[in-house]
Amino acid sequence: MDGITENTVLDGRVRLLQPERGYRAGLDAALLAAACDAAAGARVLETGCGVGAALLAAATRRPQARFTGLERDPVAAGLARRNIALNGLTDRVEVLEGDVAHRFRSLELATFDAALANPPFFDDPKTLRAPAPERRGAWIADDGLAAWIGFLLKAVREGGTITVVHRADRLSELLALLAPKAGSVQVRPIHPFADVPAKRVLVRAIKTGKAPLLLLPPLVLHARDSAAKHSPEAEAILRGQAALGWA
Repeated sequence: MDGITENTVLDGRVRLLQPERGYRAGLDAALLAAACDAAAGARVLETGCGVGAALLAAATRRPQARFTGLERDPVAAGLARRNIALNGLTDRVEVLEGDVAHRFRSLELATFDAALANPPFFDDPKTLRAPAPERRGAWIADDGLAAWIGFLLKAVREGGTITVVHRADRLSELLALLAPKAGSVQVRPIHPFADVPAKRVLVRAIKTGKAPLLLLPPLVLHARDSAAKHSPEAEAILRGQAALGWA
């Protein structure tokens, strides 16, 4: 493995070991963690947790919930375990090795109260320039988005929540995949600037939920008339001073 760097997220509250090359924690992980609304005592699963950026940020934000990460890459899973220990969270955060291509029941776990995921954004490697080998697993969903959503639907109990961050242009596909078994869907668009289309969406659904779909106010990441890197709302979320709440 290439060299390892230590970085921090959530305004320094979470220390994170990650490889110098390959996929590194970014905005999507921070948004996913901020969107986790797990109640006290809840059990939360994150599929494809990588080295644990979203997993650990969510666990830090929700100190009374328990978290399990699932990761198919044994090297990333090993780093995630090191990060759990580095942040003193071994009492309520764990990482298992597993793949969404396999049935949830193969893990021999009880269903969870909530599940989080940042699935790879592409199903077909021919749709983009080939990523570096160390980034491929983070960019290409070998078994397609359907495998990820199908796994999440099996992983949560009835009434449990599924929260996903993904490309905005795949929203219709996400909704169609959730529709047979989940409802009460809420969608929050994420815009780079207020005057351009959304690039990301956060989608939250409830297994067996029946409420109509809600389109929530967007999060705008940057302001054109400001020298600041992020908008005040986005900055507060990234620093852990605010959450991405749901209706």
